[in-house]
Amino acid sequence: MRKTMIAIALAASLAAIAPPLQAADETTDIAADKDNHKPKAKDLDAITVNAVPLGQQADQIVAPVAVLAGSALDEVKAGTLGETVSAIPGVQTTGLGKAVGRPVIRGMDGPRVAVLENGLGSQDVSNISQDHATSVEPFLADQIEVLKGPSTLLYGSGAIGGVVNVVDGRIPMAAPQNGFSGRAEGRYDTGTQGKTGVFRADAGNQQFALHVDGMRRDDGNYDIPGGTQANSQVKTTSGAAGASLLGDWGYFGLSVSRYLDKYGSPAEPGNAEEGEPPVHIKLEQTRYDMKGGFNQPLPGIAKAEVSFGHNDYQHVEYEGEAAGTTFKTKANEGRLLFTHDPLAGWEGAFGLQYIHRDFSAVGEETFVPPTSTKAWGLFLTEQRQFGPLKLELGARTDRHTVTPDDQPRRKFSPSSFSAGASWRFTERWHLSLNLDRAQRAPAEEELFAHGPHAASNSYEIGDANLKKETANQAELALHYHGDFVEGKVAVYSNRYHDFIYLADTGEVEDGMPVRTWSQRDAKFRGAEAEATFHLARNASGAWDFRAYGDTVRAELEHGGGNLPRIPAGRLGGQLSWSRDDLRASVGAVRYFAQNRTAAFETRTAGYTLVNAHAAWTFHNGERSQWEAFLDGSNLTNRKGRLATSLFKDQVLLPGRSVSMGLRAFF
Repeated sequence: MRKTMIAIALAASLAAIAPPLQAADETTDIAADKDNHKPKAKDLDAITVNAVPLGQQADQIVAPVAVLAGSALDEVKAGTLGETVSAIPGVQTTGLGKAVGRPVIRGMDGPRVAVLENGLGSQDVSNISQDHATSVEPFLADQIEVLKGPSTLLYGSGAIGGVVNVVDGRIPMAAPQNGFSGRAEGRYDTGTQGKTGVFRADAGNQQFALHVDGMRRDDGNYDIPGGTQANSQVKTTSGAAGASLLGDWGYFGLSVSRYLDKYGSPAEPGNAEEGEPPVHIKLEQTRYDMKGGFNQPLPGIAKAEVSFGHNDYQHVEYEGEAAGTTFKTKANEGRLLFTHDPLAGWEGAFGLQYIHRDFSAVGEETFVPPTSTKAWGLFLTEQRQFGPLKLELGARTDRHTVTPDDQPRRKFSPSSFSAGASWRFTERWHLSLNLDRAQRAPAEEELFAHGPHAASNSYEIGDANLKKETANQAELALHYHGDFVEGKVAVYSNRYHDFIYLADTGEVEDGMPVRTWSQRDAKFRGAEAEATFHLARNASGAWDFRAYGDTVRAELEHGGGNLPRIPAGRLGGQLSWSRDDLRASVGAVRYFAQNRTAAFETRTAGYTLVNAHAAWTFHNGERSQWEAFLDGSNLTNRKGRLATSLFKDQVLLPGRSVSMGLRAFF
């Protein structure tokens, strides 16, 4: 029976890959397990983080960072980027069904969290509204890196809350060790009767490398407790091809990728009796990337890296068969990064970033005017070791110009500074302190929005006179690495001057709630903790227990009340077991009630989600590995709503579902 189910799941999922990539009417530095062709969970701290310079590993970086890779990433991969990273302490997600989920980092979301693909912005419109999906595919990721807290030094004012960088190796930086490597996955999901198929292949030698990947997902309406969430279907197709020249001098490569997504808005399922059609969205993006790394190009420069990306994006919102609003962006982004040779004990990098983005929203419900945005940034980051003390310093300045079609141009000059220190006062303990002053220029929707938006069921009003916002953050963290337990705990405080937020007014326009972009001083305070206990290593297998939790409090200064859509506190635990070719885990996370709500915002009830995973490596050859897996989510079928979501009162989280399938590594 087991073999039959596996065969059915694989055949159905691989069949989903077959449709062509057309519109519908870097090799990572991983500490690999030679027996499993992928990194072990315990080796994640040894993975090089691509989103920071100097080729540093996660446990060497003073600023808070988390990495998902290997089996740890396989277990949490989901249809949205936000859901995939939401098990990381301090990180949650917005949500609109299974199609839309953008990361929320320490209470920050939207334009404050930069979503990157291999270090360059995704350049979609997911930051403009919570019904807009990202154009980055988690199932094709090699690893996902999360920088928590201001990351404006490296990625500009849009990263004032943090960064999520998806590394997918579409431009090879090295050839596979044995000349060829790849992976494939097919899965079937009972909660949506959905099929997902993924493949990836890399080949090359010392002079040349090739990459190709593809993914197809076809999910129906998902199950919820007591029924089905109407208009929650999703169809996604993604694929890419890339090639690089390689040598002792470095590498230089190009890639082209295509992303297609068609999904319903469960917040707008329509009403046949009243003649209201359901709302659905079609998304298309074509992306061209160039990336190169050159060793010792100039005296005093250890490495020069250049990246350039061009994105052509379109997103059409339909009411039934009638096109409503069409969003388009054409964007160019370039980065130059120079790593200098050590200078008086200091190691560091400096660089230049440029972005030019043309945005338009055309149709019956055009609520943001066509806008052109240009930004330049210069940055410098340095670090030095003083015995057990490591010091990191950085600075950045930007010039940011936003030009709408029908209103005066706005210019901003945000600047950012950071200082961090890590003190390893024993072999097992270290203490870190991060201080940041970061500024952000307002986004186009915050400045110029004015009108109805059916897919998000909002009437939004911007403010063209908004000022840049300034954040002053302090974070203190304690880390412990022992034989029996590994853990960390962090507390942070972030005070914002002229914080920009979307406020409910209680008024209704065109049958939609009116929300205005407003600006006031605000403060965020929070804590997060995580610990892994290595309970046993004996003949019965390896037993580990992971516990984690986080909480954030966000309110306006001077008695102004709570900020809207702040994540609820949570506490989770997971028991994991592995022996030989088997591994399994079961866990639960409790989301507490969110009663600290803003004006006209409803409370969010608490709920508990129970999840489980199992995998069996039934073939582990010299050049290939095959693995069957079974993943269960919300196994007790509880009703859940996201406190971060604009649509929590209309849309439930998915109910009980089980995914089954096969993975192959070769």
